[in-house]
Amino acid sequence: MWRYPVKSMQGEELDEAAITGRGVLGDRAYAVLDRETGHIASAKHPGKWGALLACRAAFAEPPRPSAPLPPVWITLPDGAVISSAEPDVDRALSRALGRDVALVSRAPGSPTREADRSPVDGSTAPPTITTEPMALAAPADTFFDVAALHVLTTATLDRVRELHPSGRIEAPRFRPNLVVATAPGERSFVENAWLGRALEIDAEVHLEVIDPCPRCVVPTLPQGDLPRDPGILRALARHNAVASVTVAPGVVFPAVAGVYATVRREGVIRCGATVRLSSSPPHGSAGLNTR
Repeated sequence: MWRYPVKSMQGEELDEAAITGRGVLGDRAYAVLDRETGHIASAKHPGKWGALLACRAAFAEPPRPSAPLPPVWITLPDGAVISSAEPDVDRALSRALGRDVALVSRAPGSPTREADRSPVDGSTAPPTITTEPMALAAPADTFFDVAALHVLTTATLDRVRELHPSGRIEAPRFRPNLVVATAPGERSFVENAWLGRALEIDAEVHLEVIDPCPRCVVPTLPQGDLPRDPGILRALARHNAVASVTVAPGVVFPAVAGVYATVRREGVIRCGATVRLSSSPPHGSAGLNTR
């Protein structure tokens, strides 16, 4: 399980997590706002925000439901560590990122971000940068690109390793919240068959799988000790195109790995929990059932 306290920064691995209607408690709780453009900074535009992925964020203490959001410690690319509670945090982030920015914990109305949507065929043409809305299937006041939870399986990771054997295919590249271990030896994009179905985690948390997760440039970028690797995206584009169900019904996403999910019953889960795939979305999926 993974939580990313600041959008587009490296996050923290968890043994236990509270799952709420806004996903993993504390996930994407903060973001960097570009004061010049008003966009939320995103590593999807690496030419402008690539340094974000060289930063790492971790909560000073675990966030608790119904409690004020705790501050985060941010490790900058040069190794310096700052707290979100420090009065000069914006100045330090602006120096590190090379733009005038502010660290925010409340999304502006109708948040947007920029993304590099250049072809994945290795073309040397100038990047294609688009401005896109956020929180397409999440609460409007959040910093998620699409939905509150991203689920990935070990089968998909193993399939990508098989398709791109020269690469280092590790879960953090794809920035999932939950990694589900499938049967040993399984090497396929099993999540494709989960669309429209429900996941029950230890009978505690219920999720509804709403859409495939299209990949952008982010998994190809250097993160921690993982090197740049554009071959990952090309392998996915050749072998796993999947049609959207919820966000853009009928539109085929050309490079998919994993799925997006919404939370239909909240609870606390732990690593090693049993995940069961049901045949249909949980009863009452139009609303959130809170325990």
